[in-house]
Amino acid sequence: MYHQPTAPLGGSLGWSALTAAIPLLLLFLLLGVFRVRAWIASVIGLLVATAVAIGVYGMPFATAVSGVAEGAVFGLFPVMWIVANAIWVYRMTRDSGDFDRLREAFSRVSDDRRIQGLIIAFSFGALLEALAGFGAPVAICSVMLVALGLSAMRAVTVSMIANTVPVAWGGVGLPIITLGQVTGIPVDTLSEATAHLVPVLALFVPMLLLVVLDGARGVREVWPAAAVAGVAFAVPQYAVATFGPIQLVDIVAALASAGSVLLLTRFWQPRRSEDSVRADVEAPGGGALTPTGTGATGVLTAPSRVDVFRAFAPYLVIIVLFTLSVIPSVKGALKASTLTFEWPGLEVRTPEGEPVALATYKFDWLATPGTVLLIAGVVIAMMLRISARSALRAYGQTLSQLREAAGTVMAVLALAYVMNLSGQTTTLGLFLATAGSFFVVLSPLLGWFGTAVTGSDTSSNSLFGALQVSAAQGTGMSPTLAAAANTAGGVLGKMMSPQNLAIGAAAVGLAGREGEILRRVLLASAVLVPALCLLVYLQSTPVLGWLVP
Repeated sequence: MYHQPTAPLGGSLGWSALTAAIPLLLLFLLLGVFRVRAWIASVIGLLVATAVAIGVYGMPFATAVSGVAEGAVFGLFPVMWIVANAIWVYRMTRDSGDFDRLREAFSRVSDDRRIQGLIIAFSFGALLEALAGFGAPVAICSVMLVALGLSAMRAVTVSMIANTVPVAWGGVGLPIITLGQVTGIPVDTLSEATAHLVPVLALFVPMLLLVVLDGARGVREVWPAAAVAGVAFAVPQYAVATFGPIQLVDIVAALASAGSVLLLTRFWQPRRSEDSVRADVEAPGGGALTPTGTGATGVLTAPSRVDVFRAFAPYLVIIVLFTLSVIPSVKGALKASTLTFEWPGLEVRTPEGEPVALATYKFDWLATPGTVLLIAGVVIAMMLRISARSALRAYGQTLSQLREAAGTVMAVLALAYVMNLSGQTTTLGLFLATAGSFFVVLSPLLGWFGTAVTGSDTSSNSLFGALQVSAAQGTGMSPTLAAAANTAGGVLGKMMSPQNLAIGAAAVGLAGREGEILRRVLLASAVLVPALCLLVYLQSTPVLGWLVP
């Protein structure tokens, strides 16, 4: 039996926290500064985290190895299972030529890739996050944007930044539901408190996407579309999170956002400057502006209704199947097949003496989003009349493409599991909680850190939700605000997660360049995280304190 210590280094929480932070600091330095390939950086970080667990925290060697094994297996299933099937669907539609029809259909809406990027990454990505999560939005949206003509690096960066604001209510509200379970605060109250934080971020994320897509010129020329996308997302997100069922928050917001931008384009298209036209000539296929869907004469082609249906059919199938999978009766039937068992060799107790949740492994072989995507792929292959041989060949090519990425994801998840099981993550959280009144500002950072490490806002809420409430009670901060700040901070930590970085890089063939993606999303995080901390601080004072339920 291993009991997690909170301050193993001479009883000092500060020195223990500094030691516990070494694996993560090393990982981010290797990725972002020294530009080491992601799988190498992840393995080094894993080895250091395991050494700290055994040498400093006193974790038995066998227990540490067992934790590494569970994390690696979780990296393969469900994480890489989701990514592989998402990319397989894309590869089939690309090889069959149906993705060309999708490009033509989007060109009828607008031939401007900046608007296409907003609709796909922000609105459609939010819908996928609402229904699936676990990296599926980043994988699917990245490959869609590449197929529409964006460079791979720009496509994955846009998809990573966009995959933030829907995260708090992603997976049909699972992060908020989990937060309510671990804190004891009513879920509706938590959802309302979070609605005073995250929708504010949603107002600005589309503008940041334009900066990535086309710099200041993009903001200058396309800001009306970004404003409409942000407002049309934020308002329904706030309204449904406050007054409606939390399972529908992001679904309603995503559909409202996409519909509003599509409506706008019926009456308005961005005016393209001379610089925009010159960029089309100088950087064809790699910029944000090159028109798509043109025929040999340069005239925009008009796809038939059948072509349009074939273009959107794969994604309609995905949406329908994911929607069906979250209907309570269907979800219950799928969950009935789940195999749950205690992972061997993980007799671990929290500092309070409770069994750790990570010791229980759930094999959701039927209920996982990856299996839903696999079924969708089979249905799509039949609808598009793709032969079984072609579908299998595409699957084999997908698996070959993901070999290095799979190793990276397995190492990253193994690192997270070792840190969580040994108590390193708890030590870091407890150290932040000693900040006294300054904890109000650090509270979102704790949620940001939890999601950055685990790749999941749900996991971050499980780790730090109760800790946030306890720390808030000791500092005079509203426990409800602290809990909401944890999940809101986790929203922004999603784009910094090594797990998500590996998924995005693998999806667009950039395995090994995760550090470059990290540096690109770091700027967006540096803008949004301080803004969130300021908003939480103001809600802890009489200035905006009236917003806290």
